[in-house]
Amino acid sequence: MRCDQCSMSLAGGCTIRGVCGKDPDLNALQEALIYGLKGVSAYYYHAYELGYKDDEIGAFLAEALYTTLTNVNFDKKRFIELILETGRIHLKTMELLDKAYVETFGVPTPVEVPTGTEEGHGILVTGHSYKALYELLKQIREMGLEDEIKVYTHSEMLPAHSYPKLREFKALYGNWGGSWVYQRQEFSEFPGVIVATSNCVVPPLKQYADRIYTTSVAGLEGVPHIGDYNFEAVIKHALKTPRMKKVEGGKIVTGFHHTNVLPLLDKIIELINEGKIRHIFVIGGCDVPNPKMGYYEKLTQMLPKDTIILTAACGKFRYNRRDYGTIEGIPRFLDFGQCNNVYSIIVLAAELAKRLGKDLNQLPVTIVLSWLEQKAIAILYTLLYLGIKGIYIGPRPPEFLTPSVFEELRKRFDLRLISTPEEDLPKMLAKGTTLSDDSPLSA
Repeated sequence: MRCDQCSMSLAGGCTIRGVCGKDPDLNALQEALIYGLKGVSAYYYHAYELGYKDDEIGAFLAEALYTTLTNVNFDKKRFIELILETGRIHLKTMELLDKAYVETFGVPTPVEVPTGTEEGHGILVTGHSYKALYELLKQIREMGLEDEIKVYTHSEMLPAHSYPKLREFKALYGNWGGSWVYQRQEFSEFPGVIVATSNCVVPPLKQYADRIYTTSVAGLEGVPHIGDYNFEAVIKHALKTPRMKKVEGGKIVTGFHHTNVLPLLDKIIELINEGKIRHIFVIGGCDVPNPKMGYYEKLTQMLPKDTIILTAACGKFRYNRRDYGTIEGIPRFLDFGQCNNVYSIIVLAAELAKRLGKDLNQLPVTIVLSWLEQKAIAILYTLLYLGIKGIYIGPRPPEFLTPSVFEELRKRFDLRLISTPEEDLPKMLAKGTTLSDDSPLSA
């Protein structure tokens, strides 16, 4: 452990045991709680900026954070309870954000997004904020420049194309590049202006440092920050950059949502009962510059053709351009969008559990997650709160957990670290996901 949050701490921080009396396991649980709260805060912020609020969420964030102050709570069991409660609150936060997006931008529909370029000056938008994208598109229209400027999405902004209110803007054209991991190369190659709207932005290279802006919570040293979503400077800057030529490219399908998949569920269950869909894989999460991320590329490639994949978040850019085909009209690969759109997958899992029967405690579903940061941690807490066992996580275990705390979670929830696709896939197909007896999904 290393704790230096109070004046009692030793020089260099308390590393063996806190002067206050807390041990490494308690310190790990406090940090685990804080990281989950960070994830909840990220999603709540995006809902809040669209005018959607919830007193219970705000009150819990304050209460739970308070418990991590010096000399407040030394009860390890209580922190486990708070972590699971963070999962419940996070589920509520994702539900609120989904409501905010749908009521503001319309119900998502599956859409093919071009990956080529269109004639005109370009603006590339990265991050997660649909609010920022909407304001930019609106201002381009108000300035009468929709024929002159084309806007491209990057990474987690890809699903924006599935929302009707955003698709109405003529300036919104296609998607450029993949996940945040490759942004330095992809931003260097993009000839226009770049706007970073949230997390997953890194200090820029000199090749594009003079044509990148930040807005909302994002910030970079020496880079202009746009306050109040006034993008006039960005738009004028874009007009000074080289015009992009029309280049044809492939297309990426995104925009699946519980509202457009629930009507297919009877057909999916029918295919499961007939043995035509053997297994459902939920494979998603963050992309990470780690060689073990090759696991997810290979696993998705190895999956039998009688399985389907549900995905969300930016890790999918490692495997979302393949043609997975269909099973009697049901797409084998369904991209639900941003990391927060795991909410839609949870809605579908709950309905699947309900329709397959409460007495069936093993679903033909396997969840395989990759994590980078705190939002993925919050999602994991939600899945644990829901009583889902047998989740595979990678590319590595969290360093903020002590071995004994991780072992406690592993035993309680059957958490599994990824090994190799060859070793894991037979186990996944044989067992699937188990629900605890008190899981809200079987209520």
